Amino acid sequence: MPVISPALLADAESRLDQIIADIQTLVEVETPSEDKDAVAEGAAVVADLIAERLGLEAEPVVIDDVTHLRLRVGADKPKVVLITHQDTVWPVGTLARKPFSNDGHALRGPGVFDMLTGLAMSIHAAKLLQEAGHTLYGLCILVSGDEELGSITSKNLLLEESEEARAVFVMEGALDTSYKVARKGTSNYTVAVHGVASHAGLDPEKGINAGIALGLLLPEIAALGDPALGTTVTPTVMKAGTTTNTVPDYAEVVIDARATTVAEQERVDDEIRALTSPVTGARVEVTGGVNRPPMERGAAEELFTRAQKVAAALGTEDVTGEEVGGASDGNFTAAAGIPTLDGMGACGAGAHAEHEHALVDYIAPRTALLAGLIAAHLDPPAAG
Repeated sequence: MPVISPALLADAESRLDQIIADIQTLVEVETPSEDKDAVAEGAAVVADLIAERLGLEAEPVVIDDVTHLRLRVGADKPKVVLITHQDTVWPVGTLARKPFSNDGHALRGPGVFDMLTGLAMSIHAAKLLQEAGHTLYGLCILVSGDEELGSITSKNLLLEESEEARAVFVMEGALDTSYKVARKGTSNYTVAVHGVASHAGLDPEKGINAGIALGLLLPEIAALGDPALGTTVTPTVMKAGTTTNTVPDYAEVVIDARATTVAEQERVDDEIRALTSPVTGARVEVTGGVNRPPMERGAAEELFTRAQKVAAALGTEDVTGEEVGGASDGNFTAAAGIPTLDGMGACGAGAHAEHEHALVDYIAPRTALLAGLIAAHLDPPAAG
């Protein structure tokens, strides 16, 4: 029996209850990114799950006290890499008020959409191939522990694992049923203004008000965006001042900047760093920079075409693709020239929000399609 056939979809459907049980196991281990002990505990649970389902041993990789997990099957340089993460944005204690639930339509619980369902799907896609007689030779499942913090310690690890890969599949969720064929690059800055403090009642004229200076800069910062090109530059968190009767000598704003191309990302970076204050005597200081480069569409086109062919062979719904503003670890691999397809995980909504959920009906079909794509790229690509 060919691995990629309607039988693979039937096998995935038959495993749905087990997949959901494993998602529940993952959700019920709280792993906020900032809590390194909790992340390490979560990695151990994932390793146990991999051992139980696949009979394989995943290796913990600890970088700057952050625990990541790597399953490599028989190759130092994997040909297919599944990029997942098991850290979440939810603090310990969230589960008490927001427990895992399944009403037959949607799964709910902290991290269920971003991205614990995708992690469970990765393990079960590999299991489907095992049961179909595939060796999995050349597969890597990489489970990072700091994706929600910008993959500070895991970036180099995922690039090293992926450097000779034919395909990288990123298990982030999809807001509808579309895979993500392009993502904006992200940059984060803090723009600080230094002024001079003085008494607000006795001699305010002797001060240089950093708050006013920053306020005058805000429209200039926001204007660095270019809607026609999809570039956004958004002032977010702001603060200024120390006491109610003091002219503030310091003010700052955090900037979220996103762009679809490297050229736009570089333009914004140059212009933010060139900011000066219109207030005499006020000094501007810029920190931060590019976090993730754009995932441009060219990195996904070949994999997306193959996903459409696999979907047809399985007999599932047509595969669609979209470009989105959010970033992921796929931005890193795509920018490195590695074929990358994103949004391979759950269908649902509510990442980082109270209404976070994953839709049950899509779990098995998308797990089967992932398995088919893994098989297609572990073996030498078929002609045509």
